[in-house]
Amino acid sequence: MTDIKLKRAYDPEDAADGYRIYIDRLWPRGLSHETFHYDEWDKDIAPSTELREWFHADPEGRWSEFERRYAAELAANPAFEALKKSVDAKNKVTLLYSSHDHEHNNAVVVASLLSKEG
Repeated sequence: MTDIKLKRAYDPEDAADGYRIYIDRLWPRGLSHETFHYDEWDKDIAPSTELREWFHADPEGRWSEFERRYAAELAANPAFEALKKSVDAKNKVTLLYSSHDHEHNNAVVVASLLSKEG
């Protein structure tokens, strides 16, 4: 089973990260292409713009509903199946996200779904 970790895109790269996948649709503000290291940028699995904007209006209050809606988006998204195959082929994967909130973000949902699949 793949060891899946979560990390902010702004945190320093570490050899223990393994394969690094950035999973947000938007480039992380303030980071340059030269200094931000990732092995894969999978923006196709990010939440839809509508869902992301709705969620950011009240992240803690809308978290449970966001999890449900985002999981439904991923279940219907062929890019998520491709991500699962990519992750399954690795020993260690770090999902990178831009959010300041470590507990309420899309990477938490993706990691949870990937762990259930494994």
